[in-house]
Amino acid sequence: MALFALPTSPDLRRDRPVLPGDAAWWAFCAATALALGAFSSLGPHRVWGAAAALGYTAAAVLAARGRSPRTAGAVAVTGAVLLPLVVLLAVNRAQLEVDVVARSAGLLLSEGTPYLERPTVPEDFNPYLPGMAAFGIPEAVAGPGPLTDPRLWMGAAFLGAFALALPAGARRQAPRWLAACPLVALPLAVGGVDLPVAGLMCLGLARAGQGRAGRAGLALGLAAALKWTAWPAVPVALALLATASGDGRRGSRAALRCGLVALLTAAALVLPAALRDPGAFRTHVVDFPLGLTGAVSSAASPLPGHLLATQLPGGRTLALLLLGVSALLLAVSLLVRPPATGTAAAARLALGLLLAIAFMPATRFGYLVHPLVLAVWALARQPPAHPLRIRERVRDLVREPVRRRKQASR
Repeated sequence: MALFALPTSPDLRRDRPVLPGDAAWWAFCAATALALGAFSSLGPHRVWGAAAALGYTAAAVLAARGRSPRTAGAVAVTGAVLLPLVVLLAVNRAQLEVDVVARSAGLLLSEGTPYLERPTVPEDFNPYLPGMAAFGIPEAVAGPGPLTDPRLWMGAAFLGAFALALPAGARRQAPRWLAACPLVALPLAVGGVDLPVAGLMCLGLARAGQGRAGRAGLALGLAAALKWTAWPAVPVALALLATASGDGRRGSRAALRCGLVALLTAAALVLPAALRDPGAFRTHVVDFPLGLTGAVSSAASPLPGHLLATQLPGGRTLALLLLGVSALLLAVSLLVRPPATGTAAAARLALGLLLAIAFMPATRFGYLVHPLVLAVWALARQPPAHPLRIRERVRDLVREPVRRRKQASR
């Protein structure tokens, strides 16, 4: 007798991409953490490397022994995020960005601008847009402490925005895996300003993919008020809104509404501080990131843009030219073949940011967290098997015994 079974719930989810979480992955993460801890000259990074290596190693052992990916992931997050974070908070150590955000919040509340008037050394510069100072306001108001540390608020903003950008059924595995990934676990523990920007970009693209133009504009406007790296997400979201509805007039109105909300939100957060001291604003957020000041940015990873700027005569101009060409190519691609889904929009934006990171004169490997978060978000939001495919699968399973009986009778 021919036997068949209808697809079960796990069967229907089988087409959803699975993020890595086996013993080999956690062993790779442990090796990465050990290497960073051994070769980094920064104290917080060495603390993270030691603690994260222990967590990843324990996760690898659990995975090798057949424990569930959820258990191994929880152990990895504990060792790579919670343990080093608690230690660094206890000894009041953090990455330089945390001090910059805390100082900028104090300046914003006292002077009306988060930027020093005459910066001299790299530590004096604040290359972020005024909205970033919001994460330092708790410390500026209540004083330094474990609960007012800016990195806690930046991490919470990132995880919250990223979770909201995901479908309800994907809000467990993807955030947990992403938090355990070394490129994200490190800034969660030592402090990193790129995480909330990346989370808000995902949220903006998610709302744009749902046709919620106003909410998309609000999320993207908030991201654009934090850092320049969020600005490429705005035209990508506009292109998505203009094409996803299938109605040109309706899509144009949605894109216009999103653009206006994003512009007004960013302007409300940026313009007051920028107009308070335009010269300081330009020095900090334009000249310094582009390497046009006497002080050298600490963002100096050996990526193509930095190597061109430092090793080749006229290389800085060439790097900026390549940066402009990559932005132009992204704009042309949005006009010629705009993304039709949130996943396609995330892929397009991730590629554009990869090119920008590669060609910026002042850049670091940590900026790669932007394309990583976008890629994981796009992967995690892939729907299960399409209902039509599910119906076809059920139909084939039902018809298969009948077909076999007919063949046997012949």
